[in-house]
Amino acid sequence: IYEAHVGMSSSEPQISSYREFADDVLPRIRANNYNTVQLMAVMEHSYYASFGYHVTNFFAVSSRSGTPEDLKYLIDKAHCLGLRVLMDVVHSHASNNVTDGLNGFEVGQSSQESYFHTGDRGYHKLWDSRLFNYSNWEVLRFLLSNLRWWLEEFKFDGFRFDGVTSMLYHHHGINMAFTGDYHEYFSEATDVDAVVYLMLANYLIHKILPDATVIAEDVSGMPGLGRPVSEGGIGFDYRLAMA
Repeated sequence: IYEAHVGMSSSEPQISSYREFADDVLPRIRANNYNTVQLMAVMEHSYYASFGYHVTNFFAVSSRSGTPEDLKYLIDKAHCLGLRVLMDVVHSHASNNVTDGLNGFEVGQSSQESYFHTGDRGYHKLWDSRLFNYSNWEVLRFLLSNLRWWLEEFKFDGFRFDGVTSMLYHHHGINMAFTGDYHEYFSEATDVDAVVYLMLANYLIHKILPDATVIAEDVSGMPGLGRPVSEGGIGFDYRLAMA
């Protein structure tokens, strides 16, 4: 798997475009015997230095590198070269901006009426971002429909879920060593609502696209993370143990 940031892929001091990446970089990736490319920073984000992880619009293609049609051109070109295309999807948190993005809709609702948890639980202190309330039906509908949209509209072949460790635990993995003791994984520190969301997400993705590849970025080693939902697992195909 070749991980790439389209905007940073040019040898020139500029933000590269989807079409430039498709024409100039994809053939080189294929020539080096990769079979998959994973694209970062696809979803719209206002803060470029966040590498695409402070998402402001979950249903928009990052306009810095082109239009939705340009991204479709890239994916079609990759498929013609025999490359699968995975999207780095960010459902672990959202931009803290109040002038754009989901956080701008926060006007004092209760937690059950909001995209995000209220108070400290709704804020990631290391990332300066908002944390989703996965117990809210509308949040589940929003995020699940988001996955379906990227699969069906742009023909992605799967996803790499960012920040899964942060989703799985109320402590977000901060200052945790994760020695392998089961109590580290199955306790009141586990965010059961987030686990259920990830199970639903993986079930939906593989229902829509049985051959999809779905990867979890997780440093904890949660048991069952890579087992099928039908076996009681969370349903990911692979785990990326990224520190």
